[in-house]
Amino acid sequence: MTQTQTPETSRAPEFHLFQAVLGGLRQDLFRDATAYRPLQPTAVNPKLARFVPKSIRPHLGLFPHAVVAFLALIVFAMAYEEFHAGFAPLALFAACAPAVIVLLTLVRPVLAFWASLASAPVIGYIAGFDAGWPYSHVTFFSHLVVLGVVAARTRPRTAAWMWLVTAAFCLFTEMLLGMGRSSDVVPLLFTAALLLLFVTVLQVRRQADREVTAQQTVTAQERSRRTLLEERTTIARELHDVVAHHMSVVAIQAEAAPYRVENPPPELEQAFLTIRENAVAALTELRRILGVVRAEDYEAPDAPQPTLADLDSLVRNVQEAGLVVEKTVTGAVRELPQGVELSAYRIVQEALSNVLRHAPGAAAKVEVSYVLGGLGLRIANGPARGLVKPSPGAGHGITGMRERVTMLGGEMTAEATEDGGYEVAAFVPVNREESDQ
Repeated sequence: MTQTQTPETSRAPEFHLFQAVLGGLRQDLFRDATAYRPLQPTAVNPKLARFVPKSIRPHLGLFPHAVVAFLALIVFAMAYEEFHAGFAPLALFAACAPAVIVLLTLVRPVLAFWASLASAPVIGYIAGFDAGWPYSHVTFFSHLVVLGVVAARTRPRTAAWMWLVTAAFCLFTEMLLGMGRSSDVVPLLFTAALLLLFVTVLQVRRQADREVTAQQTVTAQERSRRTLLEERTTIARELHDVVAHHMSVVAIQAEAAPYRVENPPPELEQAFLTIRENAVAALTELRRILGVVRAEDYEAPDAPQPTLADLDSLVRNVQEAGLVVEKTVTGAVRELPQGVELSAYRIVQEALSNVLRHAPGAAAKVEVSYVLGGLGLRIANGPARGLVKPSPGAGHGITGMRERVTMLGGEMTAEATEDGGYEVAAFVPVNREESDQ
C-alpha cells in the first residue's frame, strides 16, 4: 500500500514554518489594515477617581485619548519649529503630517503605522540631509509615538512585526536611498525595541490580570453555587427525620383506625388502607431521594433534631466558649411545626458561631418573638473587642440561613450595624392551624 503525497505534504517543514510566519505578518499588518478601530474609553479605577474633581470624573475614560492628542501637539510644535511652516505647501505638509498620523492611531492604528513609514523619507527629504536619514528629528519622535500607541492597542505579536518591518524599511532606505547620508537607524531601532518591549510587558501583565480576575470571578461563582447546593443538601438531610416522623405517624394511625370502630364499613377500611399505602409509598420515596443527596460518609444522627426548647443549652455552650449572650423571648410561647423549630434553632446556632469567629470579645443578643403570624428572630452583636483577631470567612453561614428562611417562605436581612457590629433578622410565617398541630 503506497501513500500518495500531495504538494502540501511533500514540502519541507521549514516551508510550512515560513508560511506560518508570513501568515502571521499578513494577519497582523496587512489584513484589514485600513479598518476603522476607534479607541474605546477605558475603565476608571474608583480609588484613583477620588482624587480627581467631580466635574472631570465622567471624562476620565478619555485620558488615553488626551495623552495621544497631547503627544500629537508636541509633534506638531517640533515640526513647526523645524520647518518654519508658513504657506509653503511642502513645509506645511511636513509640519502637519506627523501630528495627523499620531492622531490617526486613535481610529486606524495599523494604517497609522504604514503611513508613518511611508511619510518618513518624504519628510526627511524636505527637512534636508542634515536632519538625518531616513528619519528627521520630528519623524524619529513621531514614529516612536506611533509604535507605542499601536503596540498598546494590538496584540504583543504585532509589536514584534512592527519592529521587524521598521528595521527592514530602514535597511532598504539606507542602502538604496541613502547615498552617503548620515543615518539614524541604529538609535531608532534600539529605542523602538526598548519602547515596544516595555509596552508589550505592560500588555501581557494587563492581560494576565484580566484573566486572573475572570478566573477568580468564575471560581467565586462556582464556590457560591457549590455552597448553596451543600446547604440545601444539609437542610434536606435534617428535615428528613421531621417529615419521616409525620409520615410514619400517618401510616400507623391509618392502620389502627379501623380497629377503633366497631364493625367499620368496607368503604372506611378501604379508605384507611389507601391512606396507609400512600403514606408508606411517600416515606419510601422520601428515603430514596435522600439517598441521592446523602454523602457516602453521612450517618443519620441518633439524637432527635433540636428545637427552640434547646436554645438555653446552646446559649450555655457559647457562653462557656467566652461569648456573652443575652437571650430574650417575647410573646406567647407555643409549639411550632418541627421544621420551623429546627430551622430557627439552626439560624440562631449559625449566627452565634459567626459572632465567635468574626467578632471575638463582642456581646451578642438573641431575641425570639412569638407573634400572631409567625416567628421572629434577631441575633445582633457589637464590634469585636480584645486582642484576638477575627477569623476570615466566605459568608457561607449567611447563605445557609437565607436558604432555610426562603424554604419556609420567610424573609431575612443580614447587615452591619452603625456601631460596627452585625445583625441578622428573620421572620418565618406560621399559620395558626400549623402551630396548633
